[in-house]
Amino acid sequence: MAAKDFYQVLGVPDSASQGEIKKAYRRLAKQHHPDANPNNAAAAERFKEISEAHSVLSDPDKRKQYDQMRRLGAFDGAAARGPRPGAGARPGGSRGPNIDAEGIDFGDFGGLGDIFSSIFGRGRQEEAHAEAIETVVEVPFRVAALGGKVPVTLQVTGPCPGCAGSGGAPGASWSTCPECNGRGTISFGQGGFAVNRPCPQCRGRGRVPSEPCATCRGAGEIRTQRDVVITVPPVTETGTRVRIRGQGEPGRAGGRPGDLLVTFQVQPDRFFHRDGLDIVCEVPLNLAQAVLGTRLRVRTLDGKKVMLRIPAGTQTGRKFRIKGQGVEKNGVRGDQLVQVQVTVPEQLTPEQQDLLKRFAESAGLAY
Repeated sequence: MAAKDFYQVLGVPDSASQGEIKKAYRRLAKQHHPDANPNNAAAAERFKEISEAHSVLSDPDKRKQYDQMRRLGAFDGAAARGPRPGAGARPGGSRGPNIDAEGIDFGDFGGLGDIFSSIFGRGRQEEAHAEAIETVVEVPFRVAALGGKVPVTLQVTGPCPGCAGSGGAPGASWSTCPECNGRGTISFGQGGFAVNRPCPQCRGRGRVPSEPCATCRGAGEIRTQRDVVITVPPVTETGTRVRIRGQGEPGRAGGRPGDLLVTFQVQPDRFFHRDGLDIVCEVPLNLAQAVLGTRLRVRTLDGKKVMLRIPAGTQTGRKFRIKGQGVEKNGVRGDQLVQVQVTVPEQLTPEQQDLLKRFAESAGLAY
């Protein structure tokens, strides 16, 4: 697998703003999301690359570290051209250090750990820390405002049940990989350094089967579905992101699983909308209620109904405040604002028209 240039993955220049990166990610993620491309392994892999690139370039600190590495030549296409002559061993006379992805503890690099892992491929460190899954979850307005739980179905990569993750068909014989001579790694590099990465032919195993598994075609893993329940924090807004530890891709070789990165998309409500911590709704009044005054039972966000007094002579657009019926954040609770809209009948009977005319004349109203 070639080292990926995250800017090329998202199709943006390295001078792209955060807004341009976010726009490119949303467009590509929608196009290649597994839910929109069921049973399409290529789309699933592309979505994973897009999410990986976005997770780095959308973080200013990670992007700065990534750009520093990129300037060193790690992403100039050397790896994309394939292994150098003598794959499996470092060619003699090459300059600079030979970086072994199988022997580095990427955790020592802090925020660069994820970046190194993406550069050097699926070595032992990735087995110890599996990839994160990034997904967008639609949340009902009420759940987003008050908090709650929503069920989500994820597409994850897991060991193939047909071969127990080996990649070989049942009863297949195994031989030394001819590409890496059994080392499980091949060497890529250019200029000042070389990188050892898992062999693409044997996938780092060092051996190949006489017949690949028919279920996974030798990959040793397949895409499956997993159902999880996600906790939605109160006062969640569209674009709010949360990280759920251990709910990403399963760990390999006993390693811990990756994380789940959730971006919430709040669904609009037909009755309520938010204005900061206040909940706003609109209710209709007929002409008699507006002129004479009335009492209305108004639904609140928690499902209860509150009696609201409407005084005589209320004009359309007037707002009434119901204390403490908004949403709460950091110990501060908003109110519910009820805006009234006076509705006028479109048709009147001759008798009703006559009564209304007499009322207007007695009140000195022109018509």
